[in-house]
Amino acid sequence: MALRLIRFLALMAMFFMPIQAFAVLKVEITGGSDGALPIAIVPFGSEGMKSPEDITSIIRNDLESSGRFAPLDNQDLVSRPSEQSQVNFADWRLLRSEGLVIGKISSQDGENYQVQFQLFDVYRGQQLAGKRYQVPASGLRALGHQIADVIYETLTGEKGIFSTRLAFVTQITAGDGKKWFALQISDADGANPRTVLQSTQPIMSPSWGPDGDQLAYVSFENGKTEVFVQQLQSGQRKSVASFEGINSAPAWSPDGKKLALTLSRNGNPEIYVMELANGDLIRVTNNAQAIDTEAVWSPDGSDIYFTSDRGGRPQIYKVSASGGRAERISFEGNYNASPDLSPDGSKLAMVHGANGGFYIAVQDLKTGAIHVLTDSGKAESPSFAPNGQMILYATEQKGSGILAAVSVDGRIHQRLSESGTVVREPAWSPLKK
Repeated sequence: MALRLIRFLALMAMFFMPIQAFAVLKVEITGGSDGALPIAIVPFGSEGMKSPEDITSIIRNDLESSGRFAPLDNQDLVSRPSEQSQVNFADWRLLRSEGLVIGKISSQDGENYQVQFQLFDVYRGQQLAGKRYQVPASGLRALGHQIADVIYETLTGEKGIFSTRLAFVTQITAGDGKKWFALQISDADGANPRTVLQSTQPIMSPSWGPDGDQLAYVSFENGKTEVFVQQLQSGQRKSVASFEGINSAPAWSPDGKKLALTLSRNGNPEIYVMELANGDLIRVTNNAQAIDTEAVWSPDGSDIYFTSDRGGRPQIYKVSASGGRAERISFEGNYNASPDLSPDGSKLAMVHGANGGFYIAVQDLKTGAIHVLTDSGKAESPSFAPNGQMILYATEQKGSGILAAVSVDGRIHQRLSESGTVVREPAWSPLKK
C-alpha cells in the first residue's frame, strides 16, 4: 500500500510541474560519437529552384544525430556533384570519406517534386544504393527521413528509425494560470510536433499500437483514471477502461487485438488482458499482497513482463499472457521497474535503482547480466527504438523534465529537448509500414 501511495504522489507531483510551452524537441549528441563513420553528403542539386524543404540537411542531421556517422563539413566538400558522371572518387578518398551521398531535386509546377539520390562506397567506387521518388511538397520532409533510413540500413545493416515518431506528454501554464496537459507526437528528430489531445487534467502512459496509427493512453479528464484508444488519422477516440478504481498502464499486444492493463476493479492492482473487439477481460496476475503494473508484451505475444513488489521491493516478473505463475526476471539491486522489451525479445530495458538514484539499465535476458547505461540518477519511462539500438527515456536537467536517448551499448547519448520545456512519458513508435 505504501508503494502505491508513493508512486501516486510522485506521478501527481510530476504532472504539476510548471512549464512554459509545448515542446519542440531538438536532437543533440551529448556523448559517444567517437568512431563515427566519415561520410560526405553533398547538397542536392536543384537546377536553380528553391525547395520548400532542405532535404540534404534533414538527411545530414538524421545520420549525424544517430552518432554512427560523421558528415563532412560543407566547406570541406571538394566538389558538388549531383550525378555519378560528375564524381571523381579519388578526390573523396583524399578526404578519407568512406561514403558519398549525392542527389538532385526538381519540380515543374512547384507543387510536385522529383527527388533522386545515390550512395557510393568511395574506396570501391561503387554505388551501394540509389532511388528516384515523386512526392508532393508536403512529403519532402518525410522523404528526407526515408532516404536517411535507406542510407543508414545500407551502411550499418540495421533498420533506420528516422521515419518513426515519438509520443510524449507536455504541460503548459496558460496566461490565466490554468494548467494544460498535452499528448503530442513528433517526427523522430523532434520536428513537426502535433498535439493529439489537450486537457486540463493529467494525461499518462501513451502506448503505440503496432500499426502506428493508434495510441492508447490514460486520461484523468473525467475525474478518475480512464484508458482511451485514439485513431491518429481521424482523431476518433474511445474509452476502453473506466472501471471502479485504477485504470492504467495500457500496452498493446503485438497483433493489436488486445491491451494489457493495470486495473483495481476487484480491489488490488492486477494485470488484465482486454480483448478490444468485445471488451472481454482475462485476469493475468492474482496477488492480493502486491501491486502488479507496467505490463509489456513479449514480441510473440505469449508472455507479459511487469513490475511487482510481491517480493517486498519492485522487480520485473514474467507471466503467461493467459495467466499463471509469475517468474521473477530481475535480481540485481533492490529496485527494478518500468520494463520494456527490445523488438527481438533479447533485451529488457528498465529503471534500475542504485545509490539513491534511478538509472536506465538493460538486461540480457539470456545471461541475466545488467548494464547500467545512464548516470544522471533521475531516469524513468524507458522505450526501445523499433530497431532495438536506442532507448528513449525521460530525465531531468536543471530541474526540468526532458527526453534523452542512449544506445543499448551505452556509447551514444542524445538529448531531445528545448530549454524551458517539461516533457515526460515518452514512447517510440513502431517502424513505418
